[in-house]
Order: sequence, then structure tokens, then C-alpha cells
Amino acid sequence: MRPLVFATRNRGKLYELRALFDGLDLEVIDLAEVAARLGRELPDTVEDAPTFAGNAAKKAAEVAAATGWPALADDSGLEVDALGGAPGVYSARYAGQHGDDGANNAKLLAALAGVPPEQRTAQFRCALAVADPAGLLRDGVMTAEGVVKGVILDAPRGTGGFGYDPLFFCPELGQTFAEAGIGPKGQLSHRARAFAALFPHLRAYLAIEQ
Repeated sequence: MRPLVFATRNRGKLYELRALFDGLDLEVIDLAEVAARLGRELPDTVEDAPTFAGNAAKKAAEVAAATGWPALADDSGLEVDALGGAPGVYSARYAGQHGDDGANNAKLLAALAGVPPEQRTAQFRCALAVADPAGLLRDGVMTAEGVVKGVILDAPRGTGGFGYDPLFFCPELGQTFAEAGIGPKGQLSHRARAFAALFPHLRAYLAIEQ
């Protein structure tokens, strides 16, 4: 059985993705494990698509082509209504440096300064894509999206999660994603919802047994 590669270096995303695959008859490896097996690092994908789905598809296709194994990629971020959908696809590098959660959160709070609570609505969006040019998918890409709605607070709450989780209050949970932590968050997050939409097709394609 060929492994499924998680095409991301984000440790938080890897943790959540592994939890979603827990208990399935499938070997999943990340890019660090890919490098160890191939004896070389894979170059980072330039995420220049205008949509989450476009970036996820691009990452999955590049990693699958480089390894010969099916690859699952994620692109996700925060869309704030009062900011016209920003930071959107720039979520991870909103403040300039990729992955600086503290700076990104500070910039978001500054951008929303003075905006009343009822106008601070937002949503997390996740796009998942699977590519396998060496398999039956050929040049095709399997995709799915998930969304969870919430409100941006005026101060962070909680120490779990990553990214904008401390500022994102989820009414379904009654707390921020950072307060909820990986377990409760993972049950209804944008990533979990995208996975739920994708999994029946992925399971059939890879002949996964539970």
C-alpha cells in the first residue's frame, strides 16, 4: 500500500489531520518523513493562487509529482466580513512574515479597532485537495471545502490551538478555538468539515478500511 503524504509543514495542521485519520488502515507520512525516505527535502510550494482551493490543489499536485505517492494538502485561513474577507489566503503571512501568529493576531486586532461586536463576524475556511498523478487520478484533483462561522473578539482567550484560534469565538462551542483545544475544536472545525466532505471519496479511491 502506498502511503498518503500530508503536504504541510505546519505542526498544528499535521496534528489535526493525523487525528482525523486515527484508526484507519492507511499509512500517513508528513514532509519530514518524506525527506527521510527520499534523502532530500522537497521545495516549498509557492502559494500564489487567489483561492484556498487553488493553493491546496497546487501543493498536493507538486508533492505527489515529486514523490510518486498520493498527497493531501490543506490551505485554510480566516475571512473577516468587516475587512472584505481579509486576511483570506494571506492569513499565515498577514503581518508580513509567514507563520508569525502573534504579529498576525496583533494586526487583525488593530484592523478591527473600534468595530462593534455585531460587526466582527468571520469564518474559518479550509480547502483540502488530493492529487495522485501516478495513480488513477492522473491529472485530476479531488477537493472539498469546510467552513465554520464565528466572531472575532477584542482580546485573545485561551492557550490551545494555533493561528487565529485565540481570537475566534465559536458560538457552537461557546468559547474560542484556543480555549476548546484540539479535541472539541477538531469535531466541528473547518478542517474537520472539509475532511468529512472529502473522506467518502478518498476512502473509495484509496480503498481504506476502518
